[in-house]
Amino acid sequence: MKFTVSQSALQTALDIVSKGIGSNTTLPILSGIYLKAFNGMLELQSSDLTISIKHQIAANVEEEGETVVSGKVIQNIVKNLPDAAITFEGGERTLSVICQRSSFRLNTLSAHDWAQFPEFDLEKTCELPSQLLSTMVDKVYRVTSKEASRPILQGISLTVEDNTIRLVATDSFRLAVCDSNTDTPAGESFTAIISGEVFHDVLSMRSMTEKVLIGTTDNQVVFQFGNTTHISRKIEGHFPDYKQLLPTSCTASVDINVEDFSAALKRVSVIALANPSVRFDVDADGKEVKLSASSPDQGESSEHIEAQIEGDSLSIALNYHYVFDCVNAAPSKDLLRLELQGPSQPAIFKSNGKVNYLYLLMPVRL
Repeated sequence: MKFTVSQSALQTALDIVSKGIGSNTTLPILSGIYLKAFNGMLELQSSDLTISIKHQIAANVEEEGETVVSGKVIQNIVKNLPDAAITFEGGERTLSVICQRSSFRLNTLSAHDWAQFPEFDLEKTCELPSQLLSTMVDKVYRVTSKEASRPILQGISLTVEDNTIRLVATDSFRLAVCDSNTDTPAGESFTAIISGEVFHDVLSMRSMTEKVLIGTTDNQVVFQFGNTTHISRKIEGHFPDYKQLLPTSCTASVDINVEDFSAALKRVSVIALANPSVRFDVDADGKEVKLSASSPDQGESSEHIEAQIEGDSLSIALNYHYVFDCVNAAPSKDLLRLELQGPSQPAIFKSNGKVNYLYLLMPVRL
């Protein structure tokens, strides 16, 4: 095997496939990256048995071949080389890497031990604008559960129907829903439950194109864009029926400026170190919301912010870490609406725009 490729293109390719490198020490080959030079192309693959990634770049191939190299080592080498042509030669047991005055000789693993890239026959597909989808995923993926014992809650529910994209995520303490309009084929619908971490990683890849094709099989979710194919296991099961959690009315609705609210919450929460609870006292007559926190060791803090309020005065306590996730997802220059039913009922934050966003948060004890 012998081929030459540009440093910048190779570094980008390695950044892409590195997302699939495994950490299983009992299978050393999973920590490697598979290289295949053929027909003027260099194909790179990685796999951790759950995720498989394939990416192709142009290369000057003098001799076709395949090999597997340590992912960590090849990444460290390439990122420290100048932006110039890199020549690779060998592959059966060793691989030489030459770039200007730098040269390396790497031990390799047998390409025959590399698992074949998963084959797939897509049952359903949809093509979506990647930038819009990325914006939406950023708003919900932090709400996915981190508990491996409940894999369904680690996923994001994606529904595409009637020119609407909807994403939903929950960890049982909170719920995030966002939707936006896009052109979809008439009469067709697409649904899938996709790992939140996978969804976010794919859309942040440097090879992402203007549109991304998402497809499903019996047990796979497939992303295809440009010269990249990303395959992950489908999350099996039924996503929680979140619609029954959404109330049809509220006792009080509060419209607050996102920047003012975020700044006030940041100051008040300085005291809430041991106890992440922040109290919200809604004063309908005074048209303001009082934020307060207390700690037996640190003391107390409070701040008043102006708000447009409809309905009754009431109080509720919320985990400020979770509230910050909501605030960070809302457009910074817009108003954020807070709808409350009572101190023991969920608080609902809403923001509307190109992407409509709803965030339901369970209260903590006052």
